[in-house]
Amino acid sequence: MTAPLDPEMFDPVCPSDLSPIRIGDKWAGMIIRCLEDGPRRFSELRVPLRRVTAKVLTQSLRALERDGLVVRRVRTGGVRHVEYELTPLGRSLLGPLDVACAWAEAHWEQLLDARESASP
Repeated sequence: MTAPLDPEMFDPVCPSDLSPIRIGDKWAGMIIRCLEDGPRRFSELRVPLRRVTAKVLTQSLRALERDGLVVRRVRTGGVRHVEYELTPLGRSLLGPLDVACAWAEAHWEQLLDARESASP
């Protein structure tokens, strides 16, 4: 069994939200991060991704599944539940995500300045 996800895994002002480099949609990179240590149930994903609605999380998971990055498994045996897990293709994105996160952290101030100057 994998350790519970940290509710504070994603800071509200996290570089992942500022990064112009996106995989899929706004939430896809964060979902992939949540799944890097093993399969998770929908309710587990909601803990660190509390700012996303259930509807949008479902849409993001379906898109990741459609793109071959995530597999959805129905587990039976006592209680039936659904888990989401990275596929080998999804797991191959962890390295590029690390690089994108490091880039965003290195350019944090410039990204903030650009966002603030573009705001009306």
